[in-house]
Amino acid sequence: MEFCPTCGNMLLYELPHMGRSARFYCPTCPYVCYLESRVKIKRRQHLVKKVIEPIFSQDDLDNAPKAEVTCPKCGHGLAAYKSMQTRSADEPETILYACLEKSCRHTWRD
Repeated sequence: MEFCPTCGNMLLYELPHMGRSARFYCPTCPYVCYLESRVKIKRRQHLVKKVIEPIFSQDDLDNAPKAEVTCPKCGHGLAAYKSMQTRSADEPETILYACLEKSCRHTWRD
């Protein structure tokens, strides 16, 4: 997105027509910027993945309250739960569950 250096409005794109090259133009003032055939990338920004921390640590599983909820993955009937406010204040809180079966440890939300 480019902006007019004269008045600050967003420039509009016009396709090439009748031998004229493509251009950006300002709809409110006479500013025109003709485009070259090659586009140069001004800068590249490398994205870095954020490290995702687990919802339940081993200490959380040992000390968290337990509920009789069936795990959707293994069918075990006991899970640790934690409630968090993940959305805005007028929305209900999210309940996060972790299966207590040692071979499963599946996590899900309600």
